[in-house]
Order: sequence, then structure tokens, then C-alpha cells
Amino acid sequence: MGIAWVFPGQGSQKVGMAGGLLELPGAQQAFDQASALVGRDLLAICQGEAGDADASGLGPSDLNDTRNTQPALFVIESLLAGQLWAQGRRPSLVAGHSLGELVALHVAGVFDFSTGLELMKVRSELMASAGGGAMTAVMGFEREELDALVVATDGVVIANDNSSAQVVLSGHPEAVAAVSSQLTCKRAIPLAVSGAFHSPLMDEAARAFAEKLETVTFADAQIPVLSNTDPHPETNGDALKARLINQMTTGVRWREIMDRFSAEGVETSVEIGPGNVLSGLIKRSCPGVTTAQIANAADLGL
Repeated sequence: MGIAWVFPGQGSQKVGMAGGLLELPGAQQAFDQASALVGRDLLAICQGEAGDADASGLGPSDLNDTRNTQPALFVIESLLAGQLWAQGRRPSLVAGHSLGELVALHVAGVFDFSTGLELMKVRSELMASAGGGAMTAVMGFEREELDALVVATDGVVIANDNSSAQVVLSGHPEAVAAVSSQLTCKRAIPLAVSGAFHSPLMDEAARAFAEKLETVTFADAQIPVLSNTDPHPETNGDALKARLINQMTTGVRWREIMDRFSAEGVETSVEIGPGNVLSGLIKRSCPGVTTAQIANAADLGL
């Protein structure tokens, strides 16, 4: 039976998501290490506790700031997956949505926790500083109409191709607004983000992140990884690094990742992290795949 471990990205965070995790082996040390690296109390951030702002203007209550969200999710998802691994459970393949891909790479043995945490800190700061763009989620549309509007409108791309019925547009605010207003759809929801993630507007940030990645050695993966920029299974470390370098400016091809499950014999998908967004997409798109969620210590049977 094929089992996929999938890791959610930004948007899955919620206050209290670290509840119960401190009883996991190494959890306090992981939060302490992450807090020391970012210069803020990540555990307090996860709990939504008020506190003084640091030099960047961020305080522990700012869970939704990209600079807090990404490292916090990396710690939580890594802890949960690490405990599954300690219990002797193994997936057939791994995949992560946006920042979740870094968790997937860590879990697959491509780099260690400290390296992944450092990469996530750099990535989150670069993405937070790349302002000037907008993102809007659209649901319930005709794909041909959407594709035609995107092609005809300069400055907008499909950033997250989540399913046949849900995508996220990204780009210049006026271009994103033009497409979402002209598109016949059930809903169009502007997202509260600091920039046009996964679009060409992230080019400068992507170049800086690529420079950081080039200083890091990627080992070959112990488990095949389906990447956001290429949904085909890969274990070669250099190839996985090249895919990650491209991720910041190209779209998240989650619909194609889900399509790949059938070809790889995946019968069960386990979403590791807060929420069940990916499980919902998989339920609607992959009727033959059973879904499960590991969001806290109780889900681990502890």
C-alpha cells in the first residue's frame, strides 16, 4: 500500500497549533533553537501570547507574519514527522505545499533540522521583504476561461494550481484584480499576504535564496520527493536543489502532484501539520485515496 506524507504551507497556521507538542522528545529544544535563530519566542507566537516587539517590529502575537509563520510551521511539522519516523512509520513518497516542500526535503533526509530551519528563516525574510504584489484565491471556474484571461493579462500568473476548481492568482495588484473580476467563478478571495508569492515579482528574492542554497549540500533523498515545480518523483540531491531554487518564482503544481498519486500507487495520504486543507483537496480530487491528519500529539497516539 503506497503512503504519501504531505506537508501544508502558509495559511494552515492557527493560534494554539503547538498545544501538546512539548511532550514530544526534543520539542522544547527545537523551539528554543528556532527562537534563538529568529530572535523571537516562536512557542509564544504559536500560542498567540502578547509580548514586546523586536527590532523588526514583530512581537510574539504576530503569528500570521511570514517571518514567524514559516519557521513556526517548519518546527511543528518536523516534530510531528520525526515522531512518526521514531514509531517506525515510513511513507512511500513525500510532498509539501510551498514552504511544506522544505519540510518534505528534511524528512526525506536531504538536509538536517538545523539546515532546514536556517533555510526557512532566510526564505521567510526574503519573501516578506518582496512587497508590492497581491494574491487572490478563486474557486469554481472554467479552466479555459481562466487560462485565457491569465494569458491576456500582463503581470499575473497562477501561483498555486491547487485543484481543478481552486487556484491562487499572483502578481501586480491591478492585474490580479482585473482577472478575478472578469472571471466567472463562485468566489474570489483576496489573501492577506505581503507580496506576490510564486510569481516573477519574487525574482530578486529568488536570486538571493538561490545564493543561500548554493552554500548548502543536498544529500540524495531516502524517500522520493514530488516537488512543487516538478511533480515527478526525485531522489537526486542536486536535482531537488534545482527544483527548490525555481520554486519561489514559479507556481505550486499541487493539482499535478495529486494526479501523480495514482501513477505511484498511493492509497493513503497523511497530512502532517495543522489543519486539513491538503486533505480536503485530495478527497475531492483523488477518490481512491484515503486521507488522515496528524496535527498534534494526540493524533500520534501519545
